[in-house]
Amino acid sequence: MARKYFGTDGIRGRVNTPKLTPEVALKAGMAAGRIFTRGDHRHRVVIGKDTRLSGYMIESALVSGFTAVGMDVFQFGPLPTPAVAMLTRSLRADMGVMITASHNPFEDNGIKFFGPDGQKLSDEVEEEIERLMAAGLEQGLAPSNKIGRAKRVDDSQARYIEFAKRTFPRNLRLDGMRIVIDCANGAAYKVAPEVLWELGADIVAIGVSPDGTNINLDCGSTAPQALCNKVREVRADFGIALDGDADRVVMADEKGQIIDGDQILALIAKSWSKSGDLKGGGVVGTVMSNAGLDHYLGSLNLKLARAAVGDRYVLEEMKKGGFNVGGEQSGHIILSDVSTTGDGLVAALQVLAVLTQGKPASEAAHLFNPLPQVLENVRFKKGSPLDDARVKSSIQDANAKLGATGRVLVRKSGTEPLIRVMAEGEDEKLVRAVVRQIASAIEEVAA
Repeated sequence: MARKYFGTDGIRGRVNTPKLTPEVALKAGMAAGRIFTRGDHRHRVVIGKDTRLSGYMIESALVSGFTAVGMDVFQFGPLPTPAVAMLTRSLRADMGVMITASHNPFEDNGIKFFGPDGQKLSDEVEEEIERLMAAGLEQGLAPSNKIGRAKRVDDSQARYIEFAKRTFPRNLRLDGMRIVIDCANGAAYKVAPEVLWELGADIVAIGVSPDGTNINLDCGSTAPQALCNKVREVRADFGIALDGDADRVVMADEKGQIIDGDQILALIAKSWSKSGDLKGGGVVGTVMSNAGLDHYLGSLNLKLARAAVGDRYVLEEMKKGGFNVGGEQSGHIILSDVSTTGDGLVAALQVLAVLTQGKPASEAAHLFNPLPQVLENVRFKKGSPLDDARVKSSIQDANAKLGATGRVLVRKSGTEPLIRVMAEGEDEKLVRAVVRQIASAIEEVAA
């Protein structure tokens, strides 16, 4: 069936438009609750959220939906997405929910669902939720004496802090290291600085004053210039920038130079391969991963398996190939030995474990020279620009121009009304030209 609500990462859209209203959240909670009500025990669902103003509204609607079908609800308040996934398993909940639009602006919000194993739902389960939402849910309402209860859980942040600290090697400390942490005014604004401080670091925290409307605003992993500037200003040894729900991360060395997800994958692969902890003979990236990463891993006799964009698809490829490290260039890093989804803070701790060995980040965390790669996003209002003959012809022409020395990837975003145009190759000038050529064609069609 055609999807009306779910994209590549749950339900996401502009708040109080048809894609995401209190009614949509209510129906989604009722439908998901029905699917995960199995057996005779008291069923429970855990809910976390980021710091968006609309989180209160969506949370209330979800709580009503879940309790209406007989599920007890545990409300965590602001907490990273990976913390919700972890606590879903830890508390033996039947499912988990994170209210977030990740790196999007505050006007957007979304609903991410996790199964009892702490993993995101399959396409089939999401389609079943949509089917129930469309079919009507009156038949699934709980009897009056079996309606669920809702309560706040006060120690959820402390639980995640202890979990994150346990992923850092016990014999290491961050004493003497000055670290800038940018929490994007999002879900990790309390827990991330606390974890780093308790491990011994000297912390300079930015993006830790959420007001409901400033999440991801000129800060965080999608606007890392604030991090780079602060690292240089305070002469820090390292910088960490999370996104709104803290499931992705980018970093900065002591010079304020960006360390993206590809470089993080390379560093962890090298470190874990040396220690014998790397599984699968390599790592999983995506179709967006830079060719430079592929070449570098090859020099270590390691492989790069590519998945579709989206951490859910990365995890699927990891399972299929027996890998325990995977991620995206954007900073979703999955370390499946400790987490079921991307965890920006835990990934940063693995990089910090390498830096404690004495090398500065500028030397330890830039392991390969990426091939010139250009990405341009083109917004559209309706229709399918990629089906237009003019766009198809432009893409074909771009591929011919790059030849065997490069590649073109054009795809529709699963979370926003955008067409993402990416190209990479040895000639940066040519790469930029073909990206603009394709983007112009899309703009003409989408006008």
